[in-house]
Amino acid sequence: MERSGEVSGLHYETGKPVRINFSGGRIDSLTEIQMSEELEDIFIAPGLIDNQINGYNGVDFSDPSAGAERIRMAVDAIRSDGVTTFFPTIITGSHDNLIKVFRNLARALRYDEEISNSVAGFHLEGPYISPEAGYYGCHPSEFIRKPSWDEFMQYQDAAGGNIRQVTVSPEVGGAMDFISRCVRQEIIVSIGHTNASASQIMEAADRGARLSTHLGNGCANLIDRHRNPIWPQLASDLLTPSIIADGHHLLPEEVKVFCKVKGPRNIILTSDVTHFIGMAPGNYVFMGSDIVLSADGLIKNPALNCLAGASLSLRTGVGNVMKFTGCSLGEAVDLATKNVSTACRITDRGSLEPGKRADLLLFNMDDYRMSIKKVIVNGREQALQS
Repeated sequence: MERSGEVSGLHYETGKPVRINFSGGRIDSLTEIQMSEELEDIFIAPGLIDNQINGYNGVDFSDPSAGAERIRMAVDAIRSDGVTTFFPTIITGSHDNLIKVFRNLARALRYDEEISNSVAGFHLEGPYISPEAGYYGCHPSEFIRKPSWDEFMQYQDAAGGNIRQVTVSPEVGGAMDFISRCVRQEIIVSIGHTNASASQIMEAADRGARLSTHLGNGCANLIDRHRNPIWPQLASDLLTPSIIADGHHLLPEEVKVFCKVKGPRNIILTSDVTHFIGMAPGNYVFMGSDIVLSADGLIKNPALNCLAGASLSLRTGVGNVMKFTGCSLGEAVDLATKNVSTACRITDRGSLEPGKRADLLLFNMDDYRMSIKKVIVNGREQALQS
């Protein structure tokens, strides 16, 4: 399939009409052009990048029985929502299941080039997280355990070396040494699902932890107003938090404060969507527990009184962060593109610069809602799903 062409639209940052030429899957040039009527409402931006997708449209990435064909279906649905690069995220599970899951994902990458074109790496969220109720969220507590480098290397071997991000709780025994080892292997370490003290969070950052997983969540409902794991992560200049701006995980004022404190370049949007995105509201069973999916996208585990992931796409978060903070379209899109590529060390995409991969998104905005018109991945147009 041809990987060359051109697209035109309003630059998402400047609002000026531009034409982007690309060939061989790379951007060749970006040129300002004359305004025309057909360009008035069409913006052009880099494809969105999501560092935490647990599943999509009924496909759970933590299910080892999800074959490559079903994973490809999920990838196509993810792309149709404007996300051209993502990290399949695997949550806490038994040792045997994690081995099977990573083997399955690695096999899918080898099986289908289009899957590998959109997967930047795997994100292991757990099992090395806090065992305290509230902090582990909806993760199955019976499989939460202390970090083991030997065990992790078994997962990395099963994954074909594709685990690029790990969420870990710094206060768990052995976590600091584990963080140091990950950093030496150039694996991105994110602090999450934690009740760590300020000194433990500072030490983790000093050892090379650089992200905070969905800050403000993975946290008990009732915490000390002063001594809690949120403030020190906000205060650290070394940590870039991801936030879920779906309107459920954080209140609008929390999103606004987090963005103000961190600034426009040191925070990223994530979706944390599960396989329930695109599914009908109702009662379901997830990881052995009853959960409720509401019509507004809220997923809740009533027994644990906690959220059970998200069901709204990253593009929803882009619109919401504009609505909640008053930031510009360019700033909001950067939280889901340029900032993510920087934080997750994805050097070949995430901006509209010549030489970058031609991952392009054409869309319009109406009342803070992003409507996708065209998606190009590595120079190839993606067939959009309805």
